[in-house]
Amino acid sequence: MVTAECEVGPDHGRQKGVTMCRNLSKYAPIFLLLALSGLIFLLRNIHTLENLNCHTVSTLYQLQSRIHSAFTQEGAPPLYHNHTFCGHLGQEPSPEDALEERYLLESIAWPEPPPHSAPTPLRQTSDPVHSLFAILPTKGVREWHVGDQLEALIQMHDFQGRPKRYGGDFLVARLHSPELGAGVAGQMLDHRNGFYSALFPLLWVGSARVEITLVHSSEAVAVLRRLREERPDRVFFKSLFRSGFLSETTVCNMCLPPSQQPLCNYTDLHTGEPWYCYKPKMLSCDTRINHAKGGYQKHLITNKEALLFQSGVNIKVHIHASGPDRINVLPRKKDQPEVESSSTKPEPIKLTPSGYYYEGSWRPLGGATMRQFNDSSAITQCLRGKVINMYGDSTVRQWFEYLNAFVPGEHCLLSPFLYCILCFVHLSYCNSPPIYSTFLELKEFNLYSPKNVGPFMAVDSTHNILLKYRCHGPPIRFSTVTSSELRYVPNELDGLPGGPDTVVVLSVWAHFSTFPVEVYIRRLRHIRRALVRLLDRAPGTLVVIRSANFQALDQEVSLYNSDWYSLQLDGVLRAMFKGLDVLLVDAWEMTLAHHLPHALHPPPTIVKNMIDVFLSYLCPEKKRS
Repeated sequence: MVTAECEVGPDHGRQKGVTMCRNLSKYAPIFLLLALSGLIFLLRNIHTLENLNCHTVSTLYQLQSRIHSAFTQEGAPPLYHNHTFCGHLGQEPSPEDALEERYLLESIAWPEPPPHSAPTPLRQTSDPVHSLFAILPTKGVREWHVGDQLEALIQMHDFQGRPKRYGGDFLVARLHSPELGAGVAGQMLDHRNGFYSALFPLLWVGSARVEITLVHSSEAVAVLRRLREERPDRVFFKSLFRSGFLSETTVCNMCLPPSQQPLCNYTDLHTGEPWYCYKPKMLSCDTRINHAKGGYQKHLITNKEALLFQSGVNIKVHIHASGPDRINVLPRKKDQPEVESSSTKPEPIKLTPSGYYYEGSWRPLGGATMRQFNDSSAITQCLRGKVINMYGDSTVRQWFEYLNAFVPGEHCLLSPFLYCILCFVHLSYCNSPPIYSTFLELKEFNLYSPKNVGPFMAVDSTHNILLKYRCHGPPIRFSTVTSSELRYVPNELDGLPGGPDTVVVLSVWAHFSTFPVEVYIRRLRHIRRALVRLLDRAPGTLVVIRSANFQALDQEVSLYNSDWYSLQLDGVLRAMFKGLDVLLVDAWEMTLAHHLPHALHPPPTIVKNMIDVFLSYLCPEKKRS
């Protein structure tokens, strides 16, 4: 119903004014109909307003986005743009910690595009279709041998075909041979002038194909960097508070502006890791019962910036070669030294490449000799008498699930009579433990934990094996976790006795991509200090760290979990634990070098190779006299 309000002066024709008001009320529906007709006409013909090339974003969607962005999302926290406030919450860093933080931030510094007064148009940004790479000859000769280094030179062009004059593109490279089941990650060098070099060690005889991929343009990386610093709230969390029949849900996060409303402070007393929730209106802070992912903020970027994140256009698109993209690798020259592939002791975290695939199996370069654990008997012998503690996100939960599922259902337990027959047929059986006692018999103990959240525990009482998994403390984007199960990794490590029968596996990275890097540095520093305390009191404890890995990307995933965020965190992780007596499973290279598509949770084939690396660290191959 439409009403019209009219004001008429007291001394001028009151009756006439009343008549005009009635006329306006009478024609108001006609005016409303005309306005709606105009809006419908605009929406039907809106495609004529813009005519962008290179996969334009729908203008109707743009209009809808503007309308929706004018309203606050239901349940979403208010906007807050202060990355310094978020990055430096918690305990004041010591001068040594501040110096280390500065060094770490400088070590992952990324080239920025030149400043522009206006956003760079899409046509002037990096285009993988117009860009090219070429394999360079070695010492002027196009002949390669095992042990040589291969170099490919990449030149980036924009959508108009013009050469780029600055760096900052996020490129990745691999050298692979589908026929041989071989692959190795390349090392990328940014010359900061539009040219890049990809370097590969030549590790096998036969064909090898170079593959160069643009993950993000330099202009897209600049947008990701801004989001990381200015919008740590783009993933938000919530907690349920309950007392009797009363319950309230409020927004939670690592950094909430105190000016909005009163806060509940859940900062960890031991580590100083901050965490806050908005205080419920009717309940006290100590009535919090759980933690959960709240959701994702939408409409974070402008319509022009959205063009920088298009699947199949400028997200993870291959760059073509200007000439051959394959080479044939010849056997090693007689005077060339061999690549060191093993040593008596596994080395700590080292620079790339850490290994390569051959015949589908990962082969480390340096460190422990790779063993294949293809049956439950071998896994059982390795894990016998061990307590394996896994802490982190769902990428290490995959390891727990893999080992827990590795029960040979198709095998039956061999009776002693059948075992004696096998001994008689093949005397070598008599030199090993009885077959009927070596099958992996892990049974998951029901802790009534939520699926995919944990904690989880599996036990093999026959072989004295205990396997445990627990997620790290917030931020954790899992579904509902009870407050009592929110435990920080350093506190869990301080509760371990350690020793030769204790194994610690850590994977802490995926849930920190939306926060400033300082937040991740602080978390790893607390974990490192706890590991130092653990290794001091129990030097025989084996500590294995799983690195970040590549994942599938589209526009939405890129804004929250881009591989560029993971690359930055991975660089910090390697530097933080360098020199410590810990070992690395290089999931970054293992997912980049493999031919299977990237996924946040790598496929079983890659997980199997990771488990083989882990078990090779735990049970190194014995030297033969």
